Order: sequence, then C-alpha cells, then structure tokens
Amino acid sequence: MNIVKLRTLHRFSQEELAAKVGVSRQTVSKWESGETMPDIENCRVLADLFGVRIDDLIYFDEKQAGFGMPPKGKHIFGTVKVGDRGQIVIPKEAREIFNIKSGDSLIVLGDEASGIAVIKAEWLEMLLNGGKRE
Repeated sequence: MNIVKLRTLHRFSQEELAAKVGVSRQTVSKWESGETMPDIENCRVLADLFGVRIDDLIYFDEKQAGFGMPPKGKHIFGTVKVGDRGQIVIPKEAREIFNIKSGDSLIVLGDEASGIAVIKAEWLEMLLNGGKRE
C-alpha cells in the first residue's frame, strides 16, 4: 500500500513509475496489488525516488502511526507532554538517532512563526567554528 500512496502523492501513473524504476507497468501493478513484492534493489530505487527510508517504504503503517510517511532524514517521534516545570522527555528513538545522552547540553531555538527546535550545543558550536570541532 505504501507504493500506491507514494506514487499517488508524487502524481506518477503506474507507467511513469515503471519507467523511472526500469520495470514494466504490470510489475508495478503486481506490487500494488500485493501479488509480488519489489526486490531489494527496486526497493532502494523506489525509496530514493520517493525520498523515504527503505524501512519506511517496506514497514511504515500510516493507520498505526496516525500520520503520513515522513521524508528521508525527517522524523516524527510522536507527542510528548510538557511537565509542570516545562520539562519534556525526548523519546528514546530520537535520543538514539541523534546520539543524545544524559548530561548533554541542548539549545532551544524559537521562531514565533515556525515553532521550537532543539539541537545539541556541540552542533551549533561546530557550525559557528566553520564546521570544525575544537
């Protein structure tokens, strides 16, 4: 179902998608009907074409997640609740992906039109130093 959703989102016909991947329209139709599945190389090409992770192409379940598939490199970790003193718990998956450990310094950035962002202090320091670590 993810191929159907992504193909439709990108406004490709089955023929257009087939040409971009290098397979027949019938092959795309079989993927979409669940009759067959793309091999790993075709999954890589599809993921690159749609700008998503291969894992999401294969396993993402929009109904279970409650939102659409995020683009490659972008993550939706769910919701967090703000505590009485303004504290939040960063989800485990986010801490693992971004290598955030206990004791790390984080910088909270804000834009009244766009919202809040949290980044590791060392990343900002590296940016300010022209990409060089001290």
